[in-house]
Amino acid sequence: MILPIHARLQVRTMELLRCPSFSANTPKITYNTSNTKGILRNQSNFNELGNNLSNHGGRRKFLAAVINASSDGSLEAVSGDTAVVVEKPPPKLRRFQVFDGSPTPFGATARDGGVNFAISSGNATSATLCLINLADLPEKRVSEQILLDPFTNKTGDVWHVFVKGNFEDMLYGYRLDGKCSPEEGHYFDSSKVLLDPYAKAVVSRGEFGALGMEDECWAPMAAMVPSASDEFDWEGDLPLKLPQKDLIIYEMHVRGFTKHESSKANFPGTYRGVVEKLDYLKELGVNCIELMPCHEFNELEYYSYNSVLGDYKMNFWGYSTVNFFSPMARYASASTQNCGRGPVNEFKFLVKEAHKRGIEVIMDVVFNHTAEGNENGPILSFKGVDNSVFYMLAPKGEFYNYSGCGNTFNCNHPIVRQFILDCLRYWATEMHVDGFRFDLASILTRSSSLWDAVNVYGKSIDGDMLTTGTPLSSPPLIDMISNDPILHGVKLIAEAWDCGGLYQVGMFPHWGIWSEWNGKYRDIVRQFIKGTDGFSGAFAECLCGSPNLYQEGGRKPWNSINFVCAHDGFTLADLVTYNNKHNIANGEDNKDGENHNNSWNCGQEGEFASIFVKKLRKRQMRNFFLCLMVSQGVPMIYMGDEYGHTKGGNNNTYCHDNYTNYFRWDKVEESSSDFFRFCCLVNKFRHECESLGLNDFPTAERLQWHGHVPGEPDWSETSRFVSFSLLDTGKGEIYIAFNTSHLPVTVTLPERPGYRWEPLVDTAKPVPYDFLSGNLPDRENAIRQYAHFLDSSQYPMLSYSSIILILVAEDQN
Repeated sequence: MILPIHARLQVRTMELLRCPSFSANTPKITYNTSNTKGILRNQSNFNELGNNLSNHGGRRKFLAAVINASSDGSLEAVSGDTAVVVEKPPPKLRRFQVFDGSPTPFGATARDGGVNFAISSGNATSATLCLINLADLPEKRVSEQILLDPFTNKTGDVWHVFVKGNFEDMLYGYRLDGKCSPEEGHYFDSSKVLLDPYAKAVVSRGEFGALGMEDECWAPMAAMVPSASDEFDWEGDLPLKLPQKDLIIYEMHVRGFTKHESSKANFPGTYRGVVEKLDYLKELGVNCIELMPCHEFNELEYYSYNSVLGDYKMNFWGYSTVNFFSPMARYASASTQNCGRGPVNEFKFLVKEAHKRGIEVIMDVVFNHTAEGNENGPILSFKGVDNSVFYMLAPKGEFYNYSGCGNTFNCNHPIVRQFILDCLRYWATEMHVDGFRFDLASILTRSSSLWDAVNVYGKSIDGDMLTTGTPLSSPPLIDMISNDPILHGVKLIAEAWDCGGLYQVGMFPHWGIWSEWNGKYRDIVRQFIKGTDGFSGAFAECLCGSPNLYQEGGRKPWNSINFVCAHDGFTLADLVTYNNKHNIANGEDNKDGENHNNSWNCGQEGEFASIFVKKLRKRQMRNFFLCLMVSQGVPMIYMGDEYGHTKGGNNNTYCHDNYTNYFRWDKVEESSSDFFRFCCLVNKFRHECESLGLNDFPTAERLQWHGHVPGEPDWSETSRFVSFSLLDTGKGEIYIAFNTSHLPVTVTLPERPGYRWEPLVDTAKPVPYDFLSGNLPDRENAIRQYAHFLDSSQYPMLSYSSIILILVAEDQN
């Protein structure tokens, strides 16, 4: 390659270029270049030099020479019998030393005084490692490019290089070249600097929601170059390994939890902000937090003006991953500090501090799709690295869309499933997380798209391949995760459905260890608690941990993650306030979000309602929460439900970075937060009762069903009453009943000679008598008010109420 130079030039002697065809008497040839306009990129100058060498018996062959400006305007080439001597000044020292490198491990790895880079791309024809100075990233300038030699820097489909040098304030990416043929599934574009799929930290914009230079929504991104000196003091932290049956999970959003000014957090909206509030979660009784997506994503992906609110739409929830190994940098107070190491260490700090308080950390991971969308989406990483490998594609290159987000990750492709496995291992071992909740996990069970039928069947077939996306009974990815020596010991939770209609609740391939978000529990409990006929039997199944779904497959109650509300849908307060969704604020004409919410507004739609309706709503909230905590299985609470957070009836708040999604710490302190007291006490009661977190489904030896009279349950279509008694090693025996009729009822309690039933919970009672805790000042007087009923083994229940009674000895004070 001939480099352009300026001023008058001279080739100076530096090295011996052996040319046997030259004669010893060949004269020295001198060219004056003063008339070349100072530039030797004019090819005729080099042709003239070559021709003269040939005329003197030489060959037009000379190796790359470094050309410098000279003071006398002459160009010299010296030839001889055995050599041509070309002189040039001492070379400028290179910033980096380049070696062949190793194909494993993938990503950038600090070792042996340098960094090994490795990336897999079987369809790329060339690869270039791009090193980018931190200060140059906003300007999209690449500081140094290292072209990889396909003979020495490639093993199989893996491009690799080992580099030594000063990587301070240095980031990296790749340029990959090859076919740009969408109909064949290829989107190679050497003009784009791509993120390494294995990058351990991504650096881009520093502030959440801030546009990039020139108001860009997709600001340039690059990956952190690791260093052997990168360390974090875990202080001996080890996985808590809490029995899953003992968990109370709290689904939360990192930014939303402390961003509101009422949090008074020192680091609002960040991992450190969550740490500031961990003691609150401990008080609530939570021992596991499930973090909504914390992998790097672009919150400006949906950025557009929302005329309804007069603000801009954001990707607030984060279900659109850019990189799966990197923690979301703009959730860190450190932002891009230290080339991305700050966010990594802040996430680790959150995990460590949670573990100190006995709280496990589960990550919500989105391996079903990425932020690159379909053929109209951006080329950021996977699409430019090897599109036909990472995404499910139809025969003509179209993107399958089982995720509802434009593309579908090709999870069961051998390379992709290894990528997912490596990623999960990294978060479990390096970041110390305790488990994973897999968004739209049914996609992980679908067959991959491969371009050769032999890879699928072991033999060729006639016609088009029609197996892409077909559900597999033993999907390779789930098999690998389930039997991995590291991952089989962490919590694995599937959202067992996808947007392609594959619904696998109770049927997800599980290998005995996978749990599921029990969507059927949510739907049945909502129907029964609001008083719908025909659900008493199904409700009883839910109370027992859904054995109808999990027992036959060999699973346990703790394989059911029970929830009434989650991030997607109504909050608990909105569930009892709205019959219909109110999503106008999303700017989509109320067409988005779920239409079938199984909600009930208790008689009036919206916040403004009569005192009677408001009291009924609070009662219903207590009923839902109590049901969740007395059911076998693992209860999950959604952030803010413990104080009655409202989103104004919006059941799809994915796009709002505002009060709609912010936890309101001021509301916890207000009188309306009496519900918070109730939740704390019920959670504490669950932890105290061995019988409410069984390792197996309850049998008749422990559980007895009742109706309005003992031992006579009513499973008829019109029944709205379910009650049962449960033997407990700590409490002796407990009696629990739900009356979801619009009529009150007086129930007859089981006779227990030598013992009496004592009220503990009655959701129909005003605060603080809804839960008669041991420290309640006038607790004894409150209990005596029930004496004339309890002496007759009876208890009156109002409509839409639930109770817990405790069996105590007659002589107990």
